[in-house]
Amino acid sequence: MDAYCVKCRSQKEIKDPKAITMVNGRPAMQGTCSNCGTKLTRIVKKTVQPGS
Repeated sequence: MDAYCVKCRSQKEIKDPKAITMVNGRPAMQGTCSNCGTKLTRIVKKTVQPGS
């Protein structure tokens, strides 16, 4: 799964993705940038298994 990295300024693969629920109740995937190590978060429509 890809997410936008603000440090690299491009779409990057999420390394070690985890399904999380944000404070407002929305589901998201969170992990690190495969290139620079910055934390990436991508909001998803429903809970998704990592690697999907």
